[in-house]
Amino acid sequence: MSGATQLLRSLACGLALLAVACSSAALDVEREDVKKFMQDMQREHGFDGAWLKDVMTQAESQPRILELMSRPAEQVKPWHEYRDHFLTDERIAAGLVFWLTHRERLAATEQRTGVAQHVIVGIIGVESYFGRITGRFRVIDALATLAFDYPPRSKYFLGEFEQFLMLAREEQVDIGTALGSYAGAMGSPQFMPRSYRAYAVDGDGDSRRDLWGSWDDVIASVANYLVENGWHAGEPVVTPASLWFPRAEGLAAGSLRPDSTVKALRDRGLSFDTSLKDSAPALFIEVAGDDGPELRAGFHNLGVITRYNSSILYALAVHDLGSRIQSLLPAAP
Repeated sequence: MSGATQLLRSLACGLALLAVACSSAALDVEREDVKKFMQDMQREHGFDGAWLKDVMTQAESQPRILELMSRPAEQVKPWHEYRDHFLTDERIAAGLVFWLTHRERLAATEQRTGVAQHVIVGIIGVESYFGRITGRFRVIDALATLAFDYPPRSKYFLGEFEQFLMLAREEQVDIGTALGSYAGAMGSPQFMPRSYRAYAVDGDGDSRRDLWGSWDDVIASVANYLVENGWHAGEPVVTPASLWFPRAEGLAAGSLRPDSTVKALRDRGLSFDTSLKDSAPALFIEVAGDDGPELRAGFHNLGVITRYNSSILYALAVHDLGSRIQSLLPAAP
């Protein structure tokens, strides 16, 4: 057998194995863990057994989802690379169109809730590119796969699957067609089912909370999420900073929540402008900029944004994207 023939046969075998490994399979409703889940849903939430069985039969376990979940965590990008992924000219232009299209709703939401418009816009832009990237997996497949075939986090995803079925009943969500991320995050704000049920609100007055088809609901829900997690109306998120004398002992980049005060940071040599009181919580931030360390002072509302995603880089991207778009807005008519 020639080397070329061997190579072709090996390649063919490899492709065949890959096809098998990557094929989806209907969820086995006779599995003990699946049966227990259905029984619990009937007993605790009054779901009809026949309906549940039909729904569970539709769910498919997707190897691709397991592959995405099981990838080793990517190395954390330096800030300038992370920032450049989100603050592209294209995304900023899309955000400007979005803001102008929903200008009245955004202004009314800020007036009602106190949540800054640029933060609402920034979150939607970072999470889903203003609705362009919301996920291609059926939510039922994502949650069923991770609940029953991903042991490391099965307990968490069982809870999210439970919440999704309750959400579908409450909001008339079409279980067979609802799409989301490979982890089950949904709509333009990428809410998980539990967050959807807890924080989504009806922004357009149609008695439904639709994060796929109603931008009024999306805007109102993002604002409500931040309010419910402690947003302080009228307070800043973050501001540029510099060192006005060599760094004192104890001045180190902080954790996700503000862990010091405005006065304490200034006493340690950090210079920044803010109208907040000396006693206000503040956080020293040092990230890798294009030309070296980039220093900022973050405040309470920065910590609130990290409740959406536990990353200071995420919160900075949200703030910077929204601020950049806001700077390009023409004067209001």
